[in-house]
Amino acid sequence: MLKSGLGIARRALGRSLSTSAHEDWDIVIVGGGPAGLALASALGSSQLVRESLRVALVEASDLSKIREWTPAEGAFSNRASSLTHKSQTFLRDIRAWEHVDETRTCPIEDMQVWDGVSDSRIEFSSSLLATELPMARMTENLNLQRGLLRHLANVPQVQILDSSRVQSIDHPEGSNWPLVHLDSGRVLRSRLLVGADGFNSPVRAFANISSFGWAYDTHAIVATMSHQPRGAFMGPNTTAYQRFLPTGPIAFLPLSPVASSLVWSSKPPLVAALKASEPDVLATMINAAFRLPDVSMRYLHDLILDAHASGSPLAAPQVQAEVAWREKSHGIDAMSAYTSIRSTVQGIPPADAELLPPLVTSLQPGTVASFPLRFNHIDSYLGEGGRTVLVGDAAHTVHPLAGQGLNLGLADVECLSRCIEQALTNGGDVGSRTALLPYAQERYLANHKVMSVMDKLHKLYSTSFEPVVWARSVGLEVLNELDSVKTALMMEASGKDTPASPWDSAATVVENLAGVKNVVGTSLSSILRAVSSRSK
Repeated sequence: MLKSGLGIARRALGRSLSTSAHEDWDIVIVGGGPAGLALASALGSSQLVRESLRVALVEASDLSKIREWTPAEGAFSNRASSLTHKSQTFLRDIRAWEHVDETRTCPIEDMQVWDGVSDSRIEFSSSLLATELPMARMTENLNLQRGLLRHLANVPQVQILDSSRVQSIDHPEGSNWPLVHLDSGRVLRSRLLVGADGFNSPVRAFANISSFGWAYDTHAIVATMSHQPRGAFMGPNTTAYQRFLPTGPIAFLPLSPVASSLVWSSKPPLVAALKASEPDVLATMINAAFRLPDVSMRYLHDLILDAHASGSPLAAPQVQAEVAWREKSHGIDAMSAYTSIRSTVQGIPPADAELLPPLVTSLQPGTVASFPLRFNHIDSYLGEGGRTVLVGDAAHTVHPLAGQGLNLGLADVECLSRCIEQALTNGGDVGSRTALLPYAQERYLANHKVMSVMDKLHKLYSTSFEPVVWARSVGLEVLNELDSVKTALMMEASGKDTPASPWDSAATVVENLAGVKNVVGTSLSSILRAVSSRSK
């Protein structure tokens, strides 16, 4: 009993000492990813915030590695994102974009999206918009993070505590201000605690905010692809390509004249087999995935899976020979862009060259990786009683097929920073529920709309069920002929009157496909509900 009583006393004394030794901050941001750094930069760019609030950002990793990131010329990170015009405008407004290396970014001016079963296609072009701005701009996440850190280096009012892991978060007695305990022994008491700490958010766990969602039976392969520059008679490498195969979409996103980013979603066993294959095999399969009919792709997938299961992966010449035979059996012209046979002959490109991405010649070493995909949305963006708020992946996780995850996070940050500044202007408490409620009201519905469309798009194209293939194909073909409708959808998808991300535009097209039911003779919305119920 005596030992037990002494132990309780020691623990109580420890809590009392840690509480009395805490540091007071107005805002503590947990998470040094793009969303957390963007929020810190947005707050630091406001003179009112700088003069009124103490802001700290806590990150478990060593951010000096990102500050000192100096990639080799021509080499690109495998994690790249498509930034919408709205996201770029926000980053420019907070003076962070000027610290991003724009030579390592690439505009997306056109987009080609097509059905892997029926080959029905929809095309987007920035020429449809009355603006010289591209639809989106590709950049490596590390380039963006480094730019944000460079911006914060000029804002001493925002302190970055990196290499500091959060051990626990609790409330002191008699107060609802969160106490953040770090592994360094420091304790931060915050008027407002912001969770920008990803899917497994400690801040969300502390706030006891529940979520709903599901894991997709899908993983994504990412890699940086090298290819030949576009021919003299073709435009620059500023077109994004996406083909929806029944096993998952494959996207080809431009980074430079001779490099592009891959995001290929597929079933976990196939992803594991492709990752285990030699790089030339994966490069050959990428080229085939944009060109061969679905029946041949399914056969090639089975070959790769069987070889992986046997412990004897196929060599590149075997796969290339099989692809060449299948191209011949499908009657693909050797002079067409649909052949994956690499030609060294330079001259006038095939008439269909703009419909397909350039042939991948190799994969940059060390860039092939994969990760599981899921849908997840929290029930509330605010902790009960205020004082805690979530942004970015801590609040929502979406399928990457439209590349909207980072853009949604940056939109969260823009809205939250605006609400904080508004509370200061009105003389309010930045951590109160009254100050934070406009953020939750604006962003929850906006995010859920995009996430819902992404989920429906994934389910719509994950089937070879003939009525669904017919309906989605006819819908796309009809809309592809209506430039005015495509332009309106692109503007709508962007929000207000700025050009949309092509991925967001494509998602909006799918959301509006139900509107063409009089043309296709059936209700696509009913089919979507059927597909959704079949997939659960």
